[in-house]
Amino acid sequence: MRVGILVLSLSLPLLCPATEIPQGSHVALRLVNSISTRTARQGDYVYMTTATPIASNGQIVVPVGSYVQGQVSKSVRSGRVSGKAELGIRIDTLTLPDGRVVRIAPRLNSTDSGETGQQVEGQESQIKQGSGHGDDAKTVATLGGTGAATGGMADRSFRGAGIGGGAGAAVGIAVVLLTRGKEVELRQGATVDVAFERAVPIE
Repeated sequence: MRVGILVLSLSLPLLCPATEIPQGSHVALRLVNSISTRTARQGDYVYMTTATPIASNGQIVVPVGSYVQGQVSKSVRSGRVSGKAELGIRIDTLTLPDGRVVRIAPRLNSTDSGETGQQVEGQESQIKQGSGHGDDAKTVATLGGTGAATGGMADRSFRGAGIGGGAGAAVGIAVVLLTRGKEVELRQGATVDVAFERAVPIE
């Protein structure tokens, strides 16, 4: 009796493309710890979580709440006479909820500024503080006006007001020269937007 041999043809499973963070993706990161150029040092750790998801091919590859870790790459305090505060942040790793750790290097694109005037400049992932010249002028003008009023009341003349105004302005200039400008500050809960300039595989 001949026994037939049945040969089954097994088709190979289709290989799905590796999951990745697509090039050009943006994600908002929320600060877990506060950072300020007043105290930050190069090498200090920065901890964040994703505030928005990242999707690829119709599915979420990085969910909200994923952990992100980085380091301070540069910290420069504001000067007393010149020089604006600068804060550089290098983002290193992304930890997904399932424990996978992915090396990343996105570029800092923008940050919460509010009324601080700080903003990201150039392609160096550095946040720089805005000019404080307007505040300096207000300080000089305010103290100058106060001095003029005080001098006028004491001397009851325009001459006294002029002397007082000059003295007040001099004090104002001294205050400006002895006071540092605004520091770059990212408070706990603040968000920064980062952009991926190249695709990042997630294995």
